[in-house]
Amino acid sequence: MNISIKPDLSGKVAAVTGGGGVLCSEFAKALAACGAKTAVLDRTLSKAEEVAAAICADGGQAIAVQMNVLEKDSIKAAHEEVLKQFGKCDILINGAGGNHPSATTQNEYFQMEDLDTDTRTFFDLNEEDVQFVFNLNYTGTLLPTQEFAKDMVGRKGCTIINVSSMNAYSPLTKIPAYSGAKAAISNFTQWLAVHFSKVGIRVNAIAPGFFSTAQNKSLLWSEDGTPTARTNKILNATPMGRFGEPDELLGTLLYLADDKSSSFVTGIVIPVDGGFSAYSGV
Repeated sequence: MNISIKPDLSGKVAAVTGGGGVLCSEFAKALAACGAKTAVLDRTLSKAEEVAAAICADGGQAIAVQMNVLEKDSIKAAHEEVLKQFGKCDILINGAGGNHPSATTQNEYFQMEDLDTDTRTFFDLNEEDVQFVFNLNYTGTLLPTQEFAKDMVGRKGCTIINVSSMNAYSPLTKIPAYSGAKAAISNFTQWLAVHFSKVGIRVNAIAPGFFSTAQNKSLLWSEDGTPTARTNKILNATPMGRFGEPDELLGTLLYLADDKSSSFVTGIVIPVDGGFSAYSGV
């Protein structure tokens, strides 16, 4: 991997949850390219294996480990495998998360006539679907942190990086569960930063703007590949006028991961969004 900002993470052990995904696979590759021994953790082992193989082929050190961020036994087993293969974790990236169509309203605004149609409205969202999305994002950050942060207590240069979202600043239409969960991630990041401030663990978060991934494909692109109305609204509200590329998150990631660069930085959420969070719309 060719990255312009390349801190020396040699001797560090990094664990990346959701490591088989579009964004977090790039995180894992970047950390490994900087010398970290990287554990690619994903619910789908084949996805993690593909990323780990690419890292090793590029000269890095990586292992693929199956892990479900919502199952304590799975997390504990994955942690034990990381300890066995690489040793104690220095860098934890909590990247697992996402939304689900069943926790999404079909329209941005509720209209009276929606009650008489098959449109999925706010009133049709059920508790189980909303709870799944919230748990995947929030609990799926809390549980891995409880397990892997045990390695970090009292050691120098350890850091946790969570993945927040633009939703944490202002909720986006259609996705109430995901918006609420990401707001919780930003709040939790600040809480953890204070809680662990006396034992050498820094905790920060990255809030990506809009990136086109498999997760949001149905919201951004029509079946024929043309942009949806939502895509046009996003781009019009993004001063840079485009979606981000996954590698444009890496500078922020590596800055936060490198204790030499950000040793006095904790409890912040950094937007990487092409100006979206700064734009008032006028």
